[in-house]
Amino acid sequence: MRKTKKERQQLLTETIQDNPFVTDEQLASQFGVSVQTIRLDRMELAIPELRERIKDVAAKNYENEVKSLPIDEVIGEIVDIELDQRAISIFDVGQEHVFQRNGIARGHHLFAQANSLAVAVINDELALTVKASVSFVKPVKAGNRVITKAIVRGQHSEKNRTYIDVVSTVNTETVFKGEFEMYRTKGSGNHEIGN
Repeated sequence: MRKTKKERQQLLTETIQDNPFVTDEQLASQFGVSVQTIRLDRMELAIPELRERIKDVAAKNYENEVKSLPIDEVIGEIVDIELDQRAISIFDVGQEHVFQRNGIARGHHLFAQANSLAVAVINDELALTVKASVSFVKPVKAGNRVITKAIVRGQHSEKNRTYIDVVSTVNTETVFKGEFEMYRTKGSGNHEIGN
């Protein structure tokens, strides 16, 4: 059953509050209306477009959170971070990131997003990649939005190591996976694992 405009706008507001990274196309599909209708609804409700919503979320000032590298050296935009726990970044793949011949993203961009997020999540002045085991699961194309999540799996204080699992998705489909072993100058004492 089709919703009234008022009901749709109420649900639209709630949906965007729950997931500020949802696209107009995804919303149009979810509500069974055109993308233009969603844009008009957003304008009436004074809800900014996706790019502005991402900037708003990132403006929680992760600049002061990230210690291991300058925020502008992170590939993609950090939208959530809890040091030594987890982090999320978003990377919009443009024409400059893909092979011109087939439109598929160059792997080093996906790796750079994952690796820089693994560095950024560490609560230390210095964090370096010791080892990485990565899998490119599906091709990524220009226009795709890559959402990358880094989760700290554990630490080994005596070796000054942190172990991080990273997964990148496009529209909830996994496109990249990585396991990173990171060197840090000091251990955090959390998530201790023996190796």
